Amino acid sequence: MTGVPASAAGGSSGAQGARGSAAAADGGTPSEVSGSVSGPATAPESGRSPRGAKIAAAAVNQASVWNVANLLTMLRLVLVPGFVALMLADGGYDPAWRSLAWAAFAIAMITDLFDGHLARTYNLVTDFGKIADPIADKAIMGAALVCLSALGDLPWWVTAVILGRELGITLLRFLVIRYGVIPASRGGKLKTLTQGVAVGMYVLALTGWLASLRFWVMAAAVVLTVVTGLDYVRQAIVLRRRGIAERAAALEEKEA
Repeated sequence: MTGVPASAAGGSSGAQGARGSAAAADGGTPSEVSGSVSGPATAPESGRSPRGAKIAAAAVNQASVWNVANLLTMLRLVLVPGFVALMLADGGYDPAWRSLAWAAFAIAMITDLFDGHLARTYNLVTDFGKIADPIADKAIMGAALVCLSALGDLPWWVTAVILGRELGITLLRFLVIRYGVIPASRGGKLKTLTQGVAVGMYVLALTGWLASLRFWVMAAAVVLTVVTGLDYVRQAIVLRRRGIAERAAALEEKEA
């Protein structure tokens, strides 16, 4: 977003750029910007930003952290210790406690679907959300997998494969971020959905054919985990090579 409130329309172009950059960097909405920097412009004709520009930008940044997308992310973080307590209550095998643990896990998975969508749709992306959202995702899934393996419901190698892949891909994204961003693929989204359904079925105390079905759902989740992980590695290699080539070409052009 690069627009400024009507009340600041008389300000200098430098002031407008400062406000627009602050709003865009923090994901602020037009109403947030107008509410924070309303009033007559006082920038000098030299084009320098007014003294209050930095204060206004800081106010926008601070206010936008408490948006609905970030609140949903915080809710997921709070649900993690609650889920673990419910999962391990009374020895970890009581169907009633396991059902409550499943409810907490389901809420966390549902909020994971909505917070990112809300942040992108309504321009609520913040630095806090970029960091906290993946942490919340890994925390709730990791807690569920570790609890299931500790209780003997899920082999440890399954937990190791899934968590190893998730942590490895997250690290890989940070390593190649200087060259670009690896977009989420359809396979990755299907993997996340399958993992959530499989883990949720294991959290519940299922018996009979449903207990057999969850085995195959988890098997599909493991396969998708490995396949999509290898695909992300391939994308990272291509992205890195392309970025290096583009930098080399730009350097040669500059020297010429």
